[in-house]
Amino acid sequence: MNSLMSTGKPSTAQARPGVAQILQQARRGRRWSQLELSLRMGVSQRHVSFVESGRAKPSRELLIAWLRELDLPLGQRNITLLQAGFAPVYGEGELAALPATTHVLDAVAHLLQAHDPMPAFVLDADWNVRQFNHGAAWLMQALMPEFMQQTLPGVTLNLIDALLHPQGFASTLLNGDQVAPAIMRMLQDDARHHPPLQARLDQLTALFKLRFGAAALRAPRELTPLPPVLTSRFATAYGELTFFSMFTTFGTPQHITLASLRIEHLFPADAQTRAVVQAAPVR
Repeated sequence: MNSLMSTGKPSTAQARPGVAQILQQARRGRRWSQLELSLRMGVSQRHVSFVESGRAKPSRELLIAWLRELDLPLGQRNITLLQAGFAPVYGEGELAALPATTHVLDAVAHLLQAHDPMPAFVLDADWNVRQFNHGAAWLMQALMPEFMQQTLPGVTLNLIDALLHPQGFASTLLNGDQVAPAIMRMLQDDARHHPPLQARLDQLTALFKLRFGAAALRAPRELTPLPPVLTSRFATAYGELTFFSMFTTFGTPQHITLASLRIEHLFPADAQTRAVVQAAPVR
């Protein structure tokens, strides 16, 4: 199993909405009325209205429950608590530095190793590839050898960078008109909770328009729901390889970094691809 770790974090100073606005926007985003939210939380509709208008302030316990009911990302919950004058609840930082997460990291390593020789990646909130197995290392070399040659040892690989690069993933993608809209949909969903990704979404929009045409630029909100699996076809030196993806995330995480992680498992979508991957040398 391989690992690419980076401790650098972008810092941006952005004006944030107030607590009342955050709660109101989140409720509307879920298309709930104040009455529905009040019934879910066991408080009066009048109190919901007063809090959303700024005329009342919830207690720390109520605010934590409120944010949990709205299913806001853990980082956003911490920010909202701080804005309300309360201490944050959820931890943040490198998981490896926390003794309590050793079993979590062991579980991730087990998932990656168990999936070999089929590729598997661990992605964080910025789409950095934090860990990958031997199958993934082979696949990256097979799909984008020129790009990988330019990647310095020890430097974290970013999946969006790999898509944007002229010799990256997108350069070998054969069904980009189908895959690109789904990638944009996922990236937009992530950017809603992690604003730094918006600039990367804009970059991919421009690239997909140039490479795959207007079909790849349909606004994500206009797309039909994503299929259960995403199938991608690539042109390689081994012939056409076809994979579908499935994602694993952590249930009810209590740590911001852990909540942002997801494991992408790639599976062969046909017998030829399976045979090629199984015959690939272990690196």
